[in-house]
Amino acid sequence: MFAVPDNTVALAEKPALRHPVRVALEYAADRDRWRDLLRYDPDQRFSTRIAGDEHEEVWLMGWLPGQHTDLHDHARATGAFTVVSGGLTETVARRAPDGRPVTELHVLSAGQSRVFAPGYVHQVRNEGPDPAISIHVYRSGGRAMRPYHLDPVSGPVRD
Repeated sequence: MFAVPDNTVALAEKPALRHPVRVALEYAADRDRWRDLLRYDPDQRFSTRIAGDEHEEVWLMGWLPGQHTDLHDHARATGAFTVVSGGLTETVARRAPDGRPVTELHVLSAGQSRVFAPGYVHQVRNEGPDPAISIHVYRSGGRAMRPYHLDPVSGPVRD
């Protein structure tokens, strides 16, 4: 226990300072905010913006089995995504300090999150038998996606 001085004033939270994972988890937990927007499209991964301002965008994505992104980064954006239901697999491509290419595989289930920053190259896909839902938060540049390919010698190379 600790004492709080009588003249202590609680400052209002600054939304721009909240961690993007926290924002994604908040939206994931509040299904009433986006439930009626969710769609699944057999021809392409579904996505729609559900909130945003000049600092941050929040997107809802629906993934049918087999749907995926190509290998990409998000230019100058930072952010995070959280799996709401189902499962997603993320492959991260980077260069090790010695220059060799490295790929990391992350299997995500409901409630798990991943963060990204400029230069973070990844691919996300639904490899499971069931549809998946995810919430994505983008800051400092929006939802831009720059394509990459994986060179076996030099690692991720921007197209």
